[in-house]
Amino acid sequence: MTLGLDAGGTYLRYELRNQNKIIKASSVKSSEIGLSQYIENILSFEKNIKNICISFAGQVKDGVISSSPNIVVDRHNIKEYFELKYDVNFFIENDLNCAVLAEAKAHKSDNICALYIGTGLGLGVLSSSTLIEGANSVAAELGHIPYKETPFACGCGKSNCIELFASGTALKMWKSYYDVDESLTLKELKNSSNKNENKIYEEFEKALLYAAGTAITLFNPEFLVLGGGIMMSNSDLCDTVISKMQDYAMPIALQKLKIQNTKIQNASLEGAFLLKDYHA
Repeated sequence: MTLGLDAGGTYLRYELRNQNKIIKASSVKSSEIGLSQYIENILSFEKNIKNICISFAGQVKDGVISSSPNIVVDRHNIKEYFELKYDVNFFIENDLNCAVLAEAKAHKSDNICALYIGTGLGLGVLSSSTLIEGANSVAAELGHIPYKETPFACGCGKSNCIELFASGTALKMWKSYYDVDESLTLKELKNSSNKNENKIYEEFEKALLYAAGTAITLFNPEFLVLGGGIMMSNSDLCDTVISKMQDYAMPIALQKLKIQNTKIQNASLEGAFLLKDYHA
């Protein structure tokens, strides 16, 4: 059996599968328990697990967790620990890397970018069938490219990240900064006659377009798939990206490019189950 786990900033979710059939599924809040302890709790009553595949919302390199702003990490050298103690195959990758593997399978593409906006802004890139990771596994951290100065501090320590304009966290911070109703949706901000409310939307849209244009120009994908909680709740943003992208991306990179919303409910978890084959 294979244990797949989506370790996110809010929840640790797992599914136990046998030959792609879901046997069991459950979740806990990420703040309630350390990742390693959570896995060991599962292994204590599930004795037939042979593969553990994890989508992790943070930086991971060669099975070692290096950064995790929102997840309790009680063991960094996690792959070595579990493979030695439990005789399992252990795979762990950044959540956007997992998401783009799932999107690549769904679209049958070897050149694809997954741009997800939820709590933060993340990018996964598969280029010629290879995940783009970099020396420290931060090669596609699009949310932290320098954009414009803000009065806020990003989780990475800088104050000019594009994630500070286009993300769920950014929307919350800007609403507080301008003292506007936190419950206002993006659509309501867009259509508001209030200057500050409308500005929050406009800055979000510009940052989204800049991020998408940067990803397209740098990686020349066949598909750009938009996902994450914010994008899935505002599916019309995809039409905005399509209609305005000629002003943000290199023209030749737009040739034959398809931009669309994700159709996968939990791409990060689905991608986690693909890690065994990817690393074979």
